Order: sequence, then structure tokens, then C-alpha cells
Amino acid sequence: MKHPDDHQAAPAPQTSNPDTSATRLLVLDTNVLMHDPMALFGFAEHDVYIPMMVLEELDAHKKGLSESARNVRQASRFLDELVQNRDRAEIEAGLPLARLAEEYGGRANGRLFLQTEPMQPEHDGALARDSADNAILATTLALGERESDRVTLVSKDINLRIKAAVLGLKVEDYYNDRVLEDTDLLYSGAETLPQDFLASAGAAVKSWHEDGHSWYRLPYPPFPLWPNEFLASEADGLDLRVTELGDGHFTAQLAWNYQRANHAVWGVTARNREQSHALNLLMDPEIDFVTLLGPAGTGKTLLALAAGLAQTLDDKLYREIIMTRVTVPLGEDIGFLPGTEEEKMTPWMGALMDNLEVLSHQEEGGSWGRGATQDLLASRIKIRSLNFMRGRTFLDRYIIVDEAQNLTAKQMKALITRAGPRTKLVALGNIAQIDTPYLTETTSGLTYVVDRFRDWPHSGHITLKRVERSRLADHATEIL
Repeated sequence: MKHPDDHQAAPAPQTSNPDTSATRLLVLDTNVLMHDPMALFGFAEHDVYIPMMVLEELDAHKKGLSESARNVRQASRFLDELVQNRDRAEIEAGLPLARLAEEYGGRANGRLFLQTEPMQPEHDGALARDSADNAILATTLALGERESDRVTLVSKDINLRIKAAVLGLKVEDYYNDRVLEDTDLLYSGAETLPQDFLASAGAAVKSWHEDGHSWYRLPYPPFPLWPNEFLASEADGLDLRVTELGDGHFTAQLAWNYQRANHAVWGVTARNREQSHALNLLMDPEIDFVTLLGPAGTGKTLLALAAGLAQTLDDKLYREIIMTRVTVPLGEDIGFLPGTEEEKMTPWMGALMDNLEVLSHQEEGGSWGRGATQDLLASRIKIRSLNFMRGRTFLDRYIIVDEAQNLTAKQMKALITRAGPRTKLVALGNIAQIDTPYLTETTSGLTYVVDRFRDWPHSGHITLKRVERSRLADHATEIL
């Protein structure tokens, strides 16, 4: 974008709403559209402004197979559909967003303004003209000089937001992709009943034994319930799993205690209540989707693998285990990896190899027997890349998605919709360790599916809290 000194600045866009204090003019940075193309339709009654430099940056990032490139192409398609058959005067007057927003499930009633002429701010301070970010800031400054009460820059780039604040601009992060306002509100999968809950319920409590399980019919506690949520009654020593929500009451099943040695799963016993809850969900063939959250060392991968092997090799419920994860490096990228798809993914699967070693060492027969067991396990576990998941359908598979906190909501949707009949999908992650740019604890795809699936009777979630690796890891988690 050029900023010639001898060119008169373009007039500020006018909205159809005469009350300019009621609507804001939101200038979108490129990274907002790269992150979420639906951002065009996510600002209710407010107007949206796209600088010319944003269009140039979208054009520069449209090529490739990455998620951001796909988002750029989708944003460009939205813009193309909005400007089709529109003349210069109509574009300068603002393009209504309501029709297209309704078609694509958005909620916009404002107008879209595109920069049609160079805009030169009268006072740009120390702002240089050597970057796209500064060109976007210059355009926003020019708008702000004319409508300072209305103009707000929206960007996911923290450094751009800092520069905008220094220049006196109103600036905000993009919040529409947030699942929750705070992760403290995220569904944990377990609650504790009030101390006197069962005693006060009295005759309203019904219990019976059926199909090898103990069942309870109870009145509702003073908090909302969700299917497959675990309820602990400390006073009565009961650990219940909600199975059915009725009118004025709910039905719960006594959870299986996997902390007992005789209830081990592939040689693995739960070391705490949350791990026992996780195994209840993982071992239930009626639950198709399980999410496990927790810091490193809480046993997410080990529990998921043990349950998968027990149901694949012993119970024959699944043909094989597929393990995958997003390939986002913790440090500097080590570059090209040779070999097949599985060989390329192997360096990313250190957690799988570590846990396979633990599981194989629990088998008897000496080193030869353990080696044979490890070969058997490796033959039934396939490592796949997320890059090649589109268009596939997995039948009779047990799928483990590791490090799922680094996936966006769209990537999680694309992955979950690959599941065919008799397939179970387990998503593992720690939302406190996100390596993907522009993703946070409240916008992660893992947070998204935990919140969206909690009311589905064929899904379950547990947040693991206690680190079970070693006293060193446990202490480091507490103090670092």
C-alpha cells in the first residue's frame, strides 16, 4: 500500500446507522481472517473495515495446504461474494453483511467497508513505513482522526496491539473464537455431592443391582448435571457415573474401581480417583468420544494406550489403534525428516514409545518375552499424520489424538468427522502447554470439543490433576 503525500485522503466511510456512537468501525488485521474467516460475520451490529494492505497480505498467504492458507482462501471467497456485481459507489457506501452472514451462520447486521483510496494520517508520530503492520496502523490512524470514538483495531498480534496503544488507538484482541471467558469455567467431568445429600434425600433414593452393576435413582443436586459426569459422595464412600437425566431425578451407575489390582487394565491400575474415572470412560464401548485434560505426568497417554490394547487385543472390539498428533515443535524445527509417513511421525511419538515400553515390561517371560510383546504391540498400533486425514473414514479403529490442545476448532471437527462406525476417538492434551500461534487456553480446539460434547450421552470427559510420574515431577509441577 502506498502513502503519497500529495494525494488527498479518502473520506471516512459512512454507515447506514446515523447514531455513530451505537456502532463501532472495526479495522481487521490480516491475522484475524487467517485465524477465522467467519470473523467478517462475527461483530453483530458493528461495521467492519478491511485496509488494502490486508487484502495484499491475504493474497500473499493464499497458497499452501496449511490451515491458515485454507482460511485465507475462504475469507477471499467471502469477500468476492460480497463485492460481486457491486460498483465503486456501492462499495464506498458499505456492503451489507446480513444476507451472507445468515447464509453461513454468522450474526452480522453491520456493513463491510473496503479501502478504496490511499489514506494518509495527519499525525503518525514515529510510525515508519517499512512494514505491512505499519501500513495497517497508518490506515487506522487516518480513520481514527476522523471518527476517533468509533474506530477500533482488532488484531491477534500482541506486538501490533502494543504499537497501536502507543499511538493512542483503540485496540482489542479477537474474542469471538473464545469458547469460555475463563478456563476455570471449563467442564471438569467430576463433581462432589454435598456432605448430607444422600441422607437428606431419604426415601427419594432408589437403588438396585442389574447386569453386574449397582444403580441409583436420585434427586438432582444443587448444580447442573451432564451425561457421564462422575459424582463423589465422600460421606457414603460412593463414586457414581451419571447415565440418564430424567424429569426431577437422574440415574447413576456405581463406577468401577480401577484402583484395585484385580481390576487392572493391561497391567495398569489407576493411582487416583481421576485415573479410575478415565478408565471407566475409556473401557466403555458405548462411549465413542473421550477427552482427557491434565498436565504432563498425569497418565493420559498410558491410560488411553492400555485401554486401547485391552479392547483391541483382548476384547477384539477394534481392529487396530491409530495414534496421531499435530507436529508443532517445542523449540527450533529440526528440518526435513526422511522416510515413510510412519517413519516421519516416529520422532514426534516419544510419548507412545515411552508408554509402550512401560506396558511391554509388565509382561512376563524375560527379555525375549518382553521383546515379542513389544513387537506385537507395535504391529497393532499405526502412527498417522494429521496432514493426510481429510477424506478418510476409519472403521473399527481406536484413535488416540495426542497433544490435541494444539489443534484449532476446525481441525478438531475435521478429525472427529473421520470416525466411522464402531470407532472410538480419544483426545488428550494439556491446555496450559499450547505451541500453536494465536491459540490460547480459551480458544483451543480441545477446549472447544470439551465444552460442546458435554451434553452428548456417548461422550465423556475427565480432567486429571495429580502428577504420577515421580516425586521430582510432582514437586516441579507445584513450584515451577
